[in-house]
Amino acid sequence: MNKLDKIISYLDNTLKNNEIPDYPGALNGLQLRGKANIKKVGAAVDAALPVIHKAIDAKVDLLIVHHGIFWEGAQKIDGALYKKIKASIDSGMAIYSSHIPLDVHSKFGNNTLMAQAIGLKGGTPFLEWKGIKIGLQFEYKTKRKQLIKQIENSINGKVHLAPGGKETIKSIGIITGGAASEVKAAAKEGIDTFITGEGAHHTFTLAEELGVNLIYTGHYQSETFGVKKIATHIGKRFKIKNTFIDHPTGL
Repeated sequence: MNKLDKIISYLDNTLKNNEIPDYPGALNGLQLRGKANIKKVGAAVDAALPVIHKAIDAKVDLLIVHHGIFWEGAQKIDGALYKKIKASIDSGMAIYSSHIPLDVHSKFGNNTLMAQAIGLKGGTPFLEWKGIKIGLQFEYKTKRKQLIKQIENSINGKVHLAPGGKETIKSIGIITGGAASEVKAAAKEGIDTFITGEGAHHTFTLAEELGVNLIYTGHYQSETFGVKKIATHIGKRFKIKNTFIDHPTGL
């Protein structure tokens, strides 16, 4: 078995891609085969065309992403999709994607790693979706202002707050990405402060009406944790170089 196949097999088994449900277009696992001899692994949130070019310029042989290249399902290989695939094939770069499996993983997951970065420990899974629980809940007493400071330090940026709840916080829920629409479900779980990446306009006023502090960290920033961690781990385990391809959206 060549190094690429060894890494792919390890990732599939570790992240449990075949066991964790996801959206149809996620297509978790190897999305594009590349060269067999992997010397450098890269990590990125999105398999966008600028990211592909940055990864190729950085001499990445295997790019691990959270949002892959086939979200729209069966489609014509044309336009930006064609350019991404052609550039990757021409350079020999493989692309591997893991979405929900990387969100919920107990060691490499975005939820777990964001919580750790904030300073939260001992979380329990909450909010069932397709037979699994996609969030983490923490009993943690603090002041809202202090929690916001901890979050902003963890993402090295500012958050947006819907201050629907009290200043004194007792129960925190985290679902990274675009999960603000789940604020009602979080409130039913007894959560008074819900942390996520982004949400639609109505989620702000909904949080106010529910009496929940809703903290938007930015979708991109909330999902950098997992890909960074898994790429670093792969680099150490397989004794290859690793890098993070940063391409923030500001959203």
